[in-house]
Amino acid sequence: MLTRPGNRLVNQWDAARAAAMTEPEKLLYRSNLLGSDKRITNYGGGNTSAKVMERDPLTGAAVEVLWVKGSGGDVGSIRMDGFATLYMDRLRALKGLYRGVAHEDAMVGLLPHCTFGLNPRAASIDTALHAFVPRAHVDHMHPDAIIAIAASANSRALTQEIFGDEIGWLPWKRPGFELGLWLERFCAENPQAKGVILEAHGLFTWDDDAEACYRLTLDTINRAMDWFAGRTEGHAAFGGARHDSLPPAARADVAARLMPAIRGLVSGIHPMVGHFTDAPEVLEFVNARDLEPLAALGTSCPDHFLRTKIRPLVVGFDPAAPDVEATVGALGAAVEAYRADYAAYYDRCKHPDSPALRDPNAVVYLVPGVGMMTFARDKATARISAEFYVNAINVMRGASAVSEYRGLPEQEAFDIEYWALEEAKLQRMPKPRSLAGRIALVTGGAGGIGTATADRLMREGACVVLADIDEGALARVKAELSARHSADVVGGVVMDVTSEDAVATAFAAAAREFGGIDILVSNAGIASSAPIQDTSLALWNRNMDILSTGYFLVSRAAFRLMLDQGMGGSVVFVGSKNGLAASPNAAAYCTAKAAELHLARCLALEGAAHGIRVNVVNPDAVLRGSKIWTGEWLDQRAATYGTDKEGLEEMYRQRSMLKRSVYPEDIAEGVYFFASDLSAKSTGNILNVDAGNREAFTR
Repeated sequence: MLTRPGNRLVNQWDAARAAAMTEPEKLLYRSNLLGSDKRITNYGGGNTSAKVMERDPLTGAAVEVLWVKGSGGDVGSIRMDGFATLYMDRLRALKGLYRGVAHEDAMVGLLPHCTFGLNPRAASIDTALHAFVPRAHVDHMHPDAIIAIAASANSRALTQEIFGDEIGWLPWKRPGFELGLWLERFCAENPQAKGVILEAHGLFTWDDDAEACYRLTLDTINRAMDWFAGRTEGHAAFGGARHDSLPPAARADVAARLMPAIRGLVSGIHPMVGHFTDAPEVLEFVNARDLEPLAALGTSCPDHFLRTKIRPLVVGFDPAAPDVEATVGALGAAVEAYRADYAAYYDRCKHPDSPALRDPNAVVYLVPGVGMMTFARDKATARISAEFYVNAINVMRGASAVSEYRGLPEQEAFDIEYWALEEAKLQRMPKPRSLAGRIALVTGGAGGIGTATADRLMREGACVVLADIDEGALARVKAELSARHSADVVGGVVMDVTSEDAVATAFAAAAREFGGIDILVSNAGIASSAPIQDTSLALWNRNMDILSTGYFLVSRAAFRLMLDQGMGGSVVFVGSKNGLAASPNAAAYCTAKAAELHLARCLALEGAAHGIRVNVVNPDAVLRGSKIWTGEWLDQRAATYGTDKEGLEEMYRQRSMLKRSVYPEDIAEGVYFFASDLSAKSTGNILNVDAGNREAFTR
């Protein structure tokens, strides 16, 4: 945290490693080191550059080229193809075409004409800020400690007090060509300066050596952090505590109840995904006396409010007398009031050519005693928005401790949020995938069908919670899918579908992790084979417990959560051909599977009025990857049909009408069909994916 001593940044530069690098490679190395620590810059924030002599591909002459982080990149994860490359002589020539502040956005349209080496990476709005600083290496970072200075009422005086003449100060100016000219003028007038703090924005540092520039950036931030630690020791942050935090388990329970309700209220335009954090710095802020007045001031750094909106919504919850249901009941009015306030902000600040009003819902929700919830179109954005607001909390802590915190003036904030260049960036975003913003829970998620289904849903943009009783297999599959799709979109919970408490805990975890549930894939299963005279009551009950009662318990939990959200939903049962067609020596299994089918029909009747669709995919003979075929069931079915393990799959293939094997991926396609809007007008249906079995025809 910002004001805690002994938390200095460490120089990680490896001189031996860097010695063999080219200047562009050193730029990449420096960028990744700086972006690896959120105290230096937030995700996607800040940028780095290097001016390098290159050989012109047309003339063969040596030319000066600016390598600078391209538009939309992140310095922590950037690779060489993430940098824009531009001729410095052409960038300097742009100054002769500049017609003043009223026309500075037009300069961005000229940047492609400066491209070196046919580089397709688009240059960012900050390109001029790097180009016109007369040093080879430039870092622009957003450290909390520096922004706390930049967002203070007397930021210029604080800058002088902390840094003297080494680091200068410039008043607020929106990033762009004009600010690049300001930086050039500052460097000319202050040749001894090693950098500059931009009011309400961040830090620029420069040097003619890559390592020295990196070291200067760290030293400058450490100097600010040390100064704050000395000035704020023993200081009661945010006016001191007003509330005490609830115990961790109680915080988790409240979050699991509030998040689906909020998600339902804010998903009118498109489905949203949530993120919850009760990190210590968040709890310190939400419990503070000055929470509401500070939150109302909004954020300062442009990167912060572009991710978090200009201000959060403070939820009316009293941890000393917690009444969660009353809080849920009041959410609708609070969300509506926020929308009205945001629309009024838009009307006050809009220009004749401003883009249309965007989603007026809050991104950040602060709950005293509990923590912070953020909502966005996808999990990664919701998580990153939370990280940005933690940065804003740190800034407010520092600024309000040594001065008076100031957010950006409302009009300035609006002009960045509804900037034509920002709108153009949004318009270039790819079309959302078919399940973007949707959240699924898959039981039996570590099995063959469950894994294939989760993978299929994630390929269409869904977040998936894998639920399975096998903890080891669950961890393995979660790791595999996280590596394939990103850890942001994969959750995992150990769950026994026959345990009412375990099911409730799992759905609460899903609500807390992602904000709710849109899709339930009920897939957990077992299989047994025995003649009726050899079928024990225990075997009969085990089939009923997992395949009938288990499906009831997870469906009931899903319905409750979907009704809390009010967004409809899709429940898909992975049944079996044996739910329709009898098989010898499998009475317990077939009867339980038939119960599943009728449960689905009943739920389809109940769910329709609420927009909850319930359908069934019936597989048959899916051997590959299925855990139920790894035990006695395989031997038993082979014995029933007078074959061996090797011959069983061929027997099933030849038994089918289409003479084809059925794989987990085939079942996953059927589940995706019912989970998606492709089947928006279908409920109470059964889809057989069995390569053709006339005994299982539904009519």
